Amino acid sequence: MKDFLWNNDDNQENNITETLEMELLLEGLYRISGFDFRKYMRSSIHRRVHNRMQLEQISTITGVLEKVLHEPAFMTTLLNDFSINVTEMFRNPEFFSAFRQKVIPELRELPEIRIWHAGCATGEEVYSMAILMEEEGLSHKTKFYATDMNEPVLNKARSGILPLSKMRTYTKNYMAAGGTQAFSEYYTTDGHFAYLKPSLLKQISFLQHNLVTDHSFNEFHVILCRNVLIYFTAALQNQVHELFYDSLSPNGFLGLGDKESIQFADCADKYTDFAEQVKIYQKNKSRKKG
Repeated sequence: MKDFLWNNDDNQENNITETLEMELLLEGLYRISGFDFRKYMRSSIHRRVHNRMQLEQISTITGVLEKVLHEPAFMTTLLNDFSINVTEMFRNPEFFSAFRQKVIPELRELPEIRIWHAGCATGEEVYSMAILMEEEGLSHKTKFYATDMNEPVLNKARSGILPLSKMRTYTKNYMAAGGTQAFSEYYTTDGHFAYLKPSLLKQISFLQHNLVTDHSFNEFHVILCRNVLIYFTAALQNQVHELFYDSLSPNGFLGLGDKESIQFADCADKYTDFAEQVKIYQKNKSRKKG
């Protein structure tokens, strides 16, 4: 019994030590780089840090912090580890189908349309929306702003180059999303890679933006931030929702991921469930005082 209690105390002490080490690491990253991960879900951060420790053969989180402090290239590598880059074209096709059927009619009468893809990763979602808007005859008056904190990832998105091996899945997604053309019309190939039509990329501005620390930079008719907020704590989610609300035009639309919801956000009562089954919400029109 004594041995068990001793081991239990050791485990508890190790957990406390690692928690403190992680806090110091994230604080150090913030002070040096300006990127703030202190309110990200710790489970996600832990996985990424421990994976990097294994790859670099570092035995402690304090060792990771030491490399961050003294090796700028390593800090960049770690920041890239923290970036969430999981995406695909027309992911969750039902979302794009609902957007086409319900949101597009609301956008048609606007003289111009501004769409912000926040946390765009390698760009597959914004490519998808550019295709959808072209098929709906709205590309001539639509401007896309695709942002991410990770500059190398943005450079990849700007290229419009995709592995050809993924195009079969993307084609299935496109058809399920209500695509009206042959998907192959939107790219050329050399047998290894798919190259998106330049006209699609021309509509998109890829910009570095940090949802945690940066402010709004325009007013948008649509903001899409899908499967990013699940990595944030509740407090940080509220902070980002405030940013989105301030950035949306009256009656603007907010699209979230299938595992996300606005239900518990402080601003939830300022939205209407427009297509709740696919997590599309509409900002309530501002009421005049008096």
